[in-house]
Amino acid sequence: MIERDSGIDVRRVAGKIGANVRGVDLRELAKLGESSGTVGEIRAALLRHKVLFFREQQLDHVGHVAFARLFGEVTRLPGAKHGTHPEGFPEILVVERRAAGGGRGPGFEERLYRKSDRHDSGWHVDIASSVNPPALSILRCEVAPEHGGDTQWTNLVAAYEGLSRPLRQLADGLRAEHALHAGVRLLFSDDEDLAVIRKRAEDTLMSLHPVVRVHPETGQKALFLPPASVSHIAELLPWESRGILEILFSHLCRPEYTVRHHWEPGDVALWDNRAVAHLQPTDLHDTDYERRMFRVLIHGDRPVGPDGFRSEPVRGAPLRPFTGRGDGGTG
Repeated sequence: MIERDSGIDVRRVAGKIGANVRGVDLRELAKLGESSGTVGEIRAALLRHKVLFFREQQLDHVGHVAFARLFGEVTRLPGAKHGTHPEGFPEILVVERRAAGGGRGPGFEERLYRKSDRHDSGWHVDIASSVNPPALSILRCEVAPEHGGDTQWTNLVAAYEGLSRPLRQLADGLRAEHALHAGVRLLFSDDEDLAVIRKRAEDTLMSLHPVVRVHPETGQKALFLPPASVSHIAELLPWESRGILEILFSHLCRPEYTVRHHWEPGDVALWDNRAVAHLQPTDLHDTDYERRMFRVLIHGDRPVGPDGFRSEPVRGAPLRPFTGRGDGGTG
């Protein structure tokens, strides 16, 4: 399907999620600012398709941040322990094995992948452990491997709508606890695991979210239950929680709800972090590859469920707009 409401060309790339956007230079758009009507068209396309792909762009760090600010205030987790940034651009997270923060170093993500509780434990919403996860994510590719390294997204609205009516009614009233590394099994008998557990205990970010999130702009209901961050469903017995999560996790990333993008240098992906989960590539683990990406996040609000429940913090402070003082969004 091709949409041509004006100068941009929006072409759907999968049945229920994703579109390529052509006819726009993001570098020039960032210079024009919000006065350009194209920004509104991109936002409308994003709400419809959930993730947009812009190929062959020439964005640098300045343009990346400027483009992001067209959609809201920028946010980031504070401190080097949450990742590194390009010099002079603390708003940007470097996504690269060599750039892992907190002294984790190369191979950290691969090691966690081997400790996943499930094959689909990598599906996540950016910073879902915060009481107010980012609204949007903008990921830019600078270096791509010759093969592999694809990212996948799943439409959480389509996943909710694909449930049977009784399951939708059950999910509407549930809350789930989200925490960092909830989708992996860390052992106290493993020294490296123990170091991660200690760091996590020192700086814990944990929140209680509705299992079904009502989108603040579209009113659509999304199955807000990314396996990477969900530890359990609140108020249920452990075996009840595990059983329900098994059903919902396996449903959430069914192939018909997903889209896959093969990166080329210059590609930019913009997605609605309130309505999709995504999966980082795992096919490059234990290979000698180079892949360098840059991510900027847009500040979000607290999720609200169909019954009016508003997300509550369990531990840690909410994300705040980035102030530009080098504090990574704590001001």
